[in-house]
Amino acid sequence: IEAKARGEKIGWIASNFPQEIPATLGISCVYPESQAAAISAKGAGLAMCEHAEGELGLSNDICAYSRISQAYADLALCPNEEREMPLPDFVLCCNNICSCMHKWYENLGKMLDVPVIMIDIPFNNEYDVDRKRIEYVSAQFRDAISQLEEITGKKWDEGRFQKVCRISSAVGEEWLKATKYLNYKSAPYKGFDLFNHMAVATMARGQQESLDALKAFNDECEQFIKGHKSTFKGEEKYRIMFEGIACWPYLKATYSPLAHAGVNVTSCVYGPSFAFCYDSFDEMIERYCSVPNSINLERSTELRERLCQEGKVDGGIVHINRSCKMWSSFMPEMARRISRDLNIPVVTFDGDQSDPRNFSEEQYATRVQGLVEIMESNKRKGDKR
Repeated sequence: IEAKARGEKIGWIASNFPQEIPATLGISCVYPESQAAAISAKGAGLAMCEHAEGELGLSNDICAYSRISQAYADLALCPNEEREMPLPDFVLCCNNICSCMHKWYENLGKMLDVPVIMIDIPFNNEYDVDRKRIEYVSAQFRDAISQLEEITGKKWDEGRFQKVCRISSAVGEEWLKATKYLNYKSAPYKGFDLFNHMAVATMARGQQESLDALKAFNDECEQFIKGHKSTFKGEEKYRIMFEGIACWPYLKATYSPLAHAGVNVTSCVYGPSFAFCYDSFDEMIERYCSVPNSINLERSTELRERLCQEGKVDGGIVHINRSCKMWSSFMPEMARRISRDLNIPVVTFDGDQSDPRNFSEEQYATRVQGLVEIMESNKRKGDKR
């Protein structure tokens, strides 16, 4: 808001777009995905989705983040926003999240008559990121820099880029360290706290303030461990994996049944997926090519299973997210593999990251109840052995 008031050009940026680029150029950017999540958590997601469907003609089968974002672009306001998010002078997007991002930001560009800068980071059907892919994405990085220099009048500084990268990587390391405190038994905090803290890692990786904030959080976790304290109230009877994006309109509804049953979330790929750690430019490119939605089923399953083992889980619950079709498309098969390989119960529930119409509290509570009953049975069998 302040940058816009000073007459500077500001952008809207996708969460997995390489933010080292605008950070180096000193360009202020805001995150439509994070805004949509906040709007949803505060209870205005439905009104924005209905505006997108009724006034803009968007199908309710489209990602709710996209509908909310385009509704905001049309209205330039939201019922529950205390401070309006300024409209962009350009938008920055990449498709390592999903193909919907491409059309969503393309639509924003047309609606607002602003430039669209797109980085193509295609799905990787191989296990590793090969050299050709790194070179392909790297060339687009450089082109995006040139476009932003032309749009904003700001110039690239390689020294500043290196500094931003060092901070961004350090933030990633601190954030990864923060997520790993859930591996302690008992954990010093409840897993749902990740959804509150991850905004720092998502939106401000290249800032010293983010590094300071995460170090302070980790220091607090250390003190909690020494003092045998936790933000998870009550006995931690069971530990589970929570797979997928949070149901932002129903955070309490998804957390409460677990807490009441003494279940803590100690494994969740959504949090550590924003820990961008690297030591070189090529490693940075490789990291942006390896976000959860851009890797194949085998590597995705291996990643979750490792997190489950580190988190010492007794079971898992998987969000089949109507909005995020890329994430949810192979979740039933992934859940089956994780259950088979780790010999733990895994249940699924239907939901949505932002559209409250696609979630049933009753169904969710029933699935949690069933999961707890199986974990209880397994625990009794283990005690007998």
